Amino acid sequence: MKTHRKYALALVAAAGIGLFSFRYEERFFEIARNLDIYATLFKELNRYYVDEINPNRLTKMSIDAMLKNLDPYTNFYAEDEIEDYRTMTTGQYTGIGAVVSTVKNKTIIYSILEDSPAEKAGLHIGDEIVKIDGVDITSRKDANADKLMKGQANSTVKLAVRRVGSPNLIEVSATREFVKTGNVPYYGMLNDEVGYIDLKDFNQTAAREVKTALVELKGKGMKKLVLDVRENPGGLLDQAVAICNLFIPKDSEVVSNRGKVTEWNRTFNAPLAPVDTEIPLVVLVNGRSASAAEIVSGVMQDYDRGVLIGQRTYGKGLVQTTRDLSYNTKLKVTVAKYYIPSGRCIQAIDYSHRNADGGVGKIADSLKTAFKTRNGRVVYDGGGVEPDVATDLPARTPILGSLQSKGLVFDYALQYRAKNSTIKPAKEFEMSDADYQAFVTWLKDKEYDYTTQVEKDLGLLEASAKKEKYFDAIQDQLKALKTKLTHSKEADLQTFKKDIKNALEREVMSHVYLQKGEREFVFRTDPELKAALDLFKDMPRYEKILKGQK
Repeated sequence: MKTHRKYALALVAAAGIGLFSFRYEERFFEIARNLDIYATLFKELNRYYVDEINPNRLTKMSIDAMLKNLDPYTNFYAEDEIEDYRTMTTGQYTGIGAVVSTVKNKTIIYSILEDSPAEKAGLHIGDEIVKIDGVDITSRKDANADKLMKGQANSTVKLAVRRVGSPNLIEVSATREFVKTGNVPYYGMLNDEVGYIDLKDFNQTAAREVKTALVELKGKGMKKLVLDVRENPGGLLDQAVAICNLFIPKDSEVVSNRGKVTEWNRTFNAPLAPVDTEIPLVVLVNGRSASAAEIVSGVMQDYDRGVLIGQRTYGKGLVQTTRDLSYNTKLKVTVAKYYIPSGRCIQAIDYSHRNADGGVGKIADSLKTAFKTRNGRVVYDGGGVEPDVATDLPARTPILGSLQSKGLVFDYALQYRAKNSTIKPAKEFEMSDADYQAFVTWLKDKEYDYTTQVEKDLGLLEASAKKEKYFDAIQDQLKALKTKLTHSKEADLQTFKKDIKNALEREVMSHVYLQKGEREFVFRTDPELKAALDLFKDMPRYEKILKGQK
């Protein structure tokens, strides 16, 4: 009997191996067949198509279209994009530290890094670049200002810029350097006890920058810490592990990867002695905190190491690696999902099961699984990291949205800076009522419009009334209501003065004092930061949250 059973098992095993081999060979044949079809199609196109084709452009377009059907994080980098890829992963490039944007066919300096060659050379946000090393980029459609400003370290680039308030072109020379886009654009003390670290990226030096800030703030007497990962899109996994390690004990599990290639599956533990496992910690998150930022915030929550404040995070629980391809090209490919210590994967969108129209949806609530933190608090997978203390996003008024989208807030900040040679520091700056009225006057000949939510709702009501044959009976009332509710720009400029004025002030600070000035100005009205400071004033409540008590 035992012999027959062994024989049967052997047959099943052999059949399994044979089936696997058949499927592998069948799949390999399908890949080879389709590659051959693609190659012959390309040859025929090149030979017979009526116009000359660009093989590089067509190949890039076809690859991008193929990868688009997988997920947004699996990308192909052509040879001429490798420098941009290195900048993305290392946060370093050789240039002057100015980010440009095309606005109404003009090349405008949109942001400048602090202590960069651009700042040292006296360039301003809002400067229109007209010439680069004598090349008039206004008449050259093929001119790429960003690439022209990059080059060998210690070389000089000469710019001619047009500045608001200056009648003539301004000539500027800047020496190219290895420019570092910092992961921590700002850190400092909010008061005598509370420190603040703004973590905006996870490139190769992120953990070192956070550790430097943490140690320095502790040296200044910091007793409590706010770590801000809002607007942080993530980055390198090893940096997320190292940052978690600053706050949790050595050898603690941080994250594990699980994918199709089993030999790549790995659990990452904290490798070093931490800096501080006791300091009260608040992590600020929002809907644009993703990937590595979610690992850090999720690990702090799973170990009940800190309180999360803000909005639900993005929900990217996927891991990418880079594979070298031929001719100096690269593929960044999703290879695994990551799981944080409670056992949950926070991936929110299911790319493996697409709708009939090719779209993707979020994982249904009914499919989410409950997990527990170290203290027994219930947390869920499949939908980002839920904050312990939720705050509402401030409502964006339609008129302010229109003013910003039309670039009018940005443009007026240029006018304001040009007319005011001395502008107070961010912690003191405030526009006067006369300044605001000057803005209102400046807007009179500017084009902008918007539709309020009430107007949209009224339009839906009118459409429903017509569809259900009630319109004739209520059209007079609808007309009167429409007349009463139709927005007036002049009235809205006064009704929403506080919001618009705040946006103007913030824009001016970002132009004059760059990232640090903008951050210090935002501190005044930041709802998540206020919630963090209020929580730190009530430490019994902080402890109750971490213990899962109401």
